Amino acid sequence: MVLPGTSLGIPASSNDMRATFFGPSASTKWNLERLQEYLGSAYRHLAIDIRDDNAISHLFEEYGDAIDIVVHTAAQPSHDWAARDPQVDFTVNANGTLNLLEATRRFAPGASFIFTSTNKVYGDTPNRLPLRQLPTRWEIEEGHPYEVGIPESMSIDSTMHSLFGASKVAADVLVQEYGRYFGMNTVCFRGGCLTGPGHSGTELHGFLAYLMECVATGREYTVFGYEGKQVRDNIHSSDLVEAMLAFYGAPRSGEVYNIGGGRASNCSMLEAIALCEGIVGRMLDWKYSPDARAGDHIWYVSDLAKFRGHYPQWDIRFGVEAILQEMFAANEARWRSR
Repeated sequence: MVLPGTSLGIPASSNDMRATFFGPSASTKWNLERLQEYLGSAYRHLAIDIRDDNAISHLFEEYGDAIDIVVHTAAQPSHDWAARDPQVDFTVNANGTLNLLEATRRFAPGASFIFTSTNKVYGDTPNRLPLRQLPTRWEIEEGHPYEVGIPESMSIDSTMHSLFGASKVAADVLVQEYGRYFGMNTVCFRGGCLTGPGHSGTELHGFLAYLMECVATGREYTVFGYEGKQVRDNIHSSDLVEAMLAFYGAPRSGEVYNIGGGRASNCSMLEAIALCEGIVGRMLDWKYSPDARAGDHIWYVSDLAKFRGHYPQWDIRFGVEAILQEMFAANEARWRSR
């Protein structure tokens, strides 16, 4: 939340549930300590759970209409983990989002509400596209309307979302509805793989960061299904923040954008492994499991045309190789010191 004209600092809430979901290696505490050291009194941290409606309401009431922007990135982000505890998954992803929306409506209705949704709202519908198998990747048929990427018009109905995808659909629709029904400035960024040097990757979420860590440390890595040729687009956190700032500068109501690396920044698992090996200078110790994850995408590349049309000053600046190089340089010492 950005608060111009106040000395109270920029509040951010995180109770490090990522460590609860995925174990100590996925903790974001190291990044919190870095932010506190770098920003000092300009940063205020609160360990609030977004499922705690009273705590969220008190925070928003404290700042009121000084709140200009709410950036909602909190989530249980793994469709594998969601099946272990669907109630926790849904209350974090759906109920938590509702708490934030309602607090914004009551205390800061003029704020821009930015929600990081997911491409999993489309379920496994992308797997029905005409795909062809190439030596290192799956790719869509040449000349198909979605060759540039998957647009926001793809249906979210009649598909297997995974329980994670279902909870994110609920949150996504709520964000849209608060925008349209209450006239609030809300947006859903349906992300591909959101990543960068600050990503605490783990086996169940954050594949580029976790893959690079495995190459750097010699840890064994498992590739699940599709012969390792499944394709994802990857957007650097900096490019995503720039997209958020573009929306904040000219907000809209109840908007939805597919946001990812698009055609400028995407790779298959096999291609990512080769890039990591080249950057680190060592081979990855990996094994293959033929069992693909339920509801997983074979090929997903975001069509960025709608967002670029509304915000033509924005574009992708980081490709996959640049993301991986920065990720390795920023984290090598920390990974190897564990």
